[in-house]
Amino acid sequence: MPTMPKSLFWSRTDTAGSEHAVFDDREGLLARGVVLAVDPIPYTCRYQLTVGADWCTSSLEVEATGAGWARNVRLERAGDGWRVRTGEEGDLDAALRAAGHPPAGLPGTDEPDRLAAALDVDLSGSPLFNTLPVRRIGLGRTPADHARQVTVAWVLLPGLAVLPTDQVYTSLGPGRVRFASDTFTADLDIDPDGFVVRYPGLAERIDPR
Repeated sequence: MPTMPKSLFWSRTDTAGSEHAVFDDREGLLARGVVLAVDPIPYTCRYQLTVGADWCTSSLEVEATGAGWARNVRLERAGDGWRVRTGEEGDLDAALRAAGHPPAGLPGTDEPDRLAAALDVDLSGSPLFNTLPVRRIGLGRTPADHARQVTVAWVLLPGLAVLPTDQVYTSLGPGRVRFASDTFTADLDIDPDGFVVRYPGLAERIDPR
C-alpha cells in the first residue's frame, strides 16, 4: 500500500468525532481516511477514494464498524453508471433501535441506475468530499455568485445506504463556497487547493503548528 504525501485532520463540531485523511492530489485524488463519531451510535468508518485527473470519481470503498455489527460498500464507475457491492455482518438496526434511533435499512442501493448522473460521491459527515465538486467544477477560479448544481452518490453513515442527491455549490469569492442540499445551506471556508478549513455546524480543520 503506497504512502501518501499529505494529510488533513478535522474535529467534528456537531458531535464528538473526527476525521483524518491521507492523500495524494498530484493527479486527481487518491485518499484513505478514518471517520470517528458517537452519533447516532459510536462507529468507526474507513474509506478509500479514487478520483481521476478530471476530478470525476472512479471508485469509493467504505467500511463502517461498531459494537456487534460491520458493513461495507464499494462504488465503482462502470461505463455510464455505477456498480455497487455491499456486505453486512451483525445487526446494525438492532443497535440503533436499542439506542432509541430508527433503523438504517440495507446498505447500498437496489437501483444503481438512479446514480447514473453522479460524477461525484459524498460521504455524510466528511468535509473531505466537498472538495470533489469544488475542484471538478473549478469553483476557486469562478467569479462570486457563480452557482452549479451537481448530482452526487451520497453514502450515509453509519448504515451505508447510497442515494442520488442534488447539491448546489456557489462561489462566494476567494476562499468561500456556499453548499446547499434540499433545505440545508452552509458557507464553507476552503483553502487555495479547495479543501475545507471550516464547515459551520459540522467540522473545523486542525492544522499543525
